[in-house]
Amino acid sequence: MALSLATSAFLQGPFASNGTSTANKNKHLQDANSLSSTNNKWSISSHQTLVSTPFKGHIHPTGKRNFAVEDDIRGQHERRLEEVKQLFKRVRGDSLESLVMVDALQRLAIDYRFEDEIEALLQRHFLISTSRSHSHPIDAENLHEAALRFRLLRQGGYPVPSDVFQPFLDKMNGGLEERKPQDNDILGLTSLFEASHLGTDGEDVLDEVRESIGQRLHDSLADLDHLQARLVRNSLGNPFHKSMARFKANDFLSNLGGHSYGWTENLGELAHLDMNIVRSVHQREILQISNWWKELGMAKELKYARDQPIKWYMWPMAILTDSGLSQERVAAAKTISFIYVIDDIFDVYGTIDELASFTDVVNRWECTEKDNIPEYMRMCFHALDDITNEVSFVVHKNHGWNPLYSLRRTWAKLLNAFLVEARWLARGHYPTTQDYLDNAIVSSGVHVLLVHLFFLLGERIDPESVHHLENIPEIVSSTASILRLWDDLGSAKDESQDGRDGSYLECYKQEFQITSDEVARDRVKKMISEAWKRLNKACLYPHPFTKSFTKAALNTARMVPLMYDYDDNHSLPLLEHHTKSLLYGGPSF
Repeated sequence: MALSLATSAFLQGPFASNGTSTANKNKHLQDANSLSSTNNKWSISSHQTLVSTPFKGHIHPTGKRNFAVEDDIRGQHERRLEEVKQLFKRVRGDSLESLVMVDALQRLAIDYRFEDEIEALLQRHFLISTSRSHSHPIDAENLHEAALRFRLLRQGGYPVPSDVFQPFLDKMNGGLEERKPQDNDILGLTSLFEASHLGTDGEDVLDEVRESIGQRLHDSLADLDHLQARLVRNSLGNPFHKSMARFKANDFLSNLGGHSYGWTENLGELAHLDMNIVRSVHQREILQISNWWKELGMAKELKYARDQPIKWYMWPMAILTDSGLSQERVAAAKTISFIYVIDDIFDVYGTIDELASFTDVVNRWECTEKDNIPEYMRMCFHALDDITNEVSFVVHKNHGWNPLYSLRRTWAKLLNAFLVEARWLARGHYPTTQDYLDNAIVSSGVHVLLVHLFFLLGERIDPESVHHLENIPEIVSSTASILRLWDDLGSAKDESQDGRDGSYLECYKQEFQITSDEVARDRVKKMISEAWKRLNKACLYPHPFTKSFTKAALNTARMVPLMYDYDDNHSLPLLEHHTKSLLYGGPSF
């Protein structure tokens, strides 16, 4: 996500918008090989950062840990978990109720506690889906069940066909829309709209569903009661497949009583206990990351770089939802911090010659006295080396595979991509949109992150999967495209930039001689939708990666809108709201 030389004008930084003051950026531009400002076609953005610790008053868990209370809550959790698992077994495996229960577990973000049970149930429903696909037509009475089954199976990686919805869509377009929707219609249409977001390229029926059903649901809002309207608005604005379940779990929990099934109370109590356990784990991880970052001393050395360890931790906190993956989240947070730091070195500090030398150091993975780089770059490289060795040690210890070569190579690719952007900026060069996006897929930082997560998760590591991952497969490139395009879509507005944006929008306008911002933005929105389709397809079986890794990639894409939803003060109010709710929203140990 990154940028170049002395400004974020060309691109936006990794995992977040970046920049520095106009005065400082102009100064660095002048230092860059004495380039004249007349050659710079890219705009200069002001330095936008969140405060060092966005939730400063809440970094440390309040008071001392009460181990007696902690043990009691964990004991209650174990008992309630076993009770719910027993209830799960009693639900008929081919029923709508079983699908509703899986959906509830996912929306409460406790599905990771039931992986085996859910997988067994999905396998059964996959057989149902394939046997019924053409013999049981879908109508208003069974639409909810059919759409929910489709969505859950697609989310689970099962390649169920979407053409089963075409007859229903034809019927609806043939006159069903002329009457006001009934209760069953609303539930079914909402489920179908939710399912449409699992589409892949070429599935025209799901594209039509998303547009046609979405408009129908929107038009029906005035005729719905409060609960129905809330359901529809949530689906239209935040379809489940593209949202972070853990950030929405509290809202779903408060409405869980609306279900008529006997297990809802048990499920709600389990979810509440689980939230407390997860909250305690995350609070301790935040403290660990904050202390590590302070002791590292990078913030003192790089005065204009971002100093946001808490915000950086939000990525792995949201991506790796299993509470037992504490070591993996901490290691990922450290990795992400260096994507940001190195991006700021390219964005704020280095001249072209220094950046080229720094990139060479990382490519060789060796820093000697002969290397003509500033001291802060040396410090950064040695710290990066330490983190890379630390992650490699953890992976080798836990999974018996030494990823050192792969990790080093991935960092080298990132800096090479950063340097390409720096040189584009220095020459005032507008790349083609294809060249821009090809390079941005690497410079986004997503490849570095997902490679680290792949090894940290430690599942199905073999030479074939490692080679596949190093060559940036679709599951990585589509996620990276979503991030970069979202960043570019909001950067000009979010950063109050003057002049040219220099993002994909600007490259598109230059290449195709388009003057309309609206046309360019519509193009980017369409590309984001297409990237989601590619990501959906990459997550369907067969593929060389495990469900835990595909979920990590999906959660990375799901987190993107929250990381770019800036307000006029260049803050992220929605992200802060969700995070405070998750970390400090109730009792904890």
